Amino acid sequence: MRTRRKVLLGGAGALALGASGLVGRRWYLSREGEAPPPLDAQGRVLWSNWAGNAHAYPSVRAAPATEAELVAAMQSARAPIRPVGSGHSFTALVPTEGTLLSLDRLSGLASHDPAKLTATVRAGTKLSALGPALAAIGQEMPNLPDINKQTLAGGLATGTHGTGKGVKALHGEVTAMRLVLPSGEVAECSRDARPELFHAARVGLGAFGVISEVTLQNRPLSRVKKVVTLVDTEQMLRDWPALAERHRNAEFLVLPFTGKSALITHDTTGESVNPRGPDQDVETLMALKNLRDLFEFTPALRRRAAQAAMADIPPEVSIDEGWKLLSNERPVRFKEMEYHLPLGEQVAALREVIDRIERDAPGVFFPIEARIIAPDDAWLSPFYERESGSIAVHAWYREDHEWMFKLAEPVLREAGGRPHWGKLHSLGGAELTALYPMFAEAQAVRRSVDPAGQMLNPFVQRIFG
Repeated sequence: MRTRRKVLLGGAGALALGASGLVGRRWYLSREGEAPPPLDAQGRVLWSNWAGNAHAYPSVRAAPATEAELVAAMQSARAPIRPVGSGHSFTALVPTEGTLLSLDRLSGLASHDPAKLTATVRAGTKLSALGPALAAIGQEMPNLPDINKQTLAGGLATGTHGTGKGVKALHGEVTAMRLVLPSGEVAECSRDARPELFHAARVGLGAFGVISEVTLQNRPLSRVKKVVTLVDTEQMLRDWPALAERHRNAEFLVLPFTGKSALITHDTTGESVNPRGPDQDVETLMALKNLRDLFEFTPALRRRAAQAAMADIPPEVSIDEGWKLLSNERPVRFKEMEYHLPLGEQVAALREVIDRIERDAPGVFFPIEARIIAPDDAWLSPFYERESGSIAVHAWYREDHEWMFKLAEPVLREAGGRPHWGKLHSLGGAELTALYPMFAEAQAVRRSVDPAGQMLNPFVQRIFG
């Protein structure tokens, strides 16, 4: 079977030579940007996030391997103290000239309860390692995000989520946490012990202290069937509410300027294992980029070429344990903005975002992602007491992303959206207070555990005021 990249490029390849001038222009605009120097004038070593749009030169780096070492690091740390996981946030949550505190060595499964289906996990554990570790004890997390490279603590701190009707974000299944406060005090919190700290810090932006351990409510290990189907975008938008109800997990990716979307569903099954094949997402993205490069100034031709090329692509079906299928490899770097809207506003807002991009941003080629997330009760959760539909727009890491703020963010804000804490947005404390009913209470808890503001870098200061 032909790969998706070959299919997508089949109708465009013959035009490549004639469009070499356009391709050359786009190559120039998309060339690799100049990287910050590896050392600054004081000899401090560069830290950069995954996308390369945030960086810093911390004075101190710490990587504790035990909770006791974390306590000692917090007691002697130079402010601002900023914990770092995998650097998958696109905002400036991490950059600091003070102490950069990595949790990479604080990882692994600490204990589990087979009767209650709970597991206590060290905070620096990567989600990619947590899946097989839980599978070995017959457990799985109820859901996983699209990418599994984040640390557990980083995913919780930013409200990271997957998709599914009635399925909560990662933090929604946390039953207890151990949090090392800026003073070095170890705070155990849950719904029964220090509940205000539990509700405020479960999605805490690394601003309340540093998580050392998390107890997760899991479920029995299961097998799921993943189906990826190309559909017409207009039909997808009409069918989305029913599809979201029908499947355990459902999401879709709008492929701009093509009229097509990729519907992705996961459902529990007893069918025999059919492992996922080699990853083709990189080829697909680069094919969409090549179509953009060739037809950027002729959107009608771009759409016709894409639709002709995609007409015969069959569904992709995989069957395996959920942790193997729910998350994906994403080696192509990008920048992202994601807002979480009241579910009833999602489709109308998405239509408007698509229209604006296809009218005013012909350089966009990355898919637009739509998901659904259940409500929870964490005070700073974007899903606080509200079932939400998310909309995420992306730009290749080498290319300009200001169009997100000009074209997409106004639509998402007008629809009542709350921003993903790890993704690009322009909001500060005043706007966030209006969006989060318990924002003031969370601020009060934060001040009580960090009265000197040791956890606040400039970006987090903008959020909390």
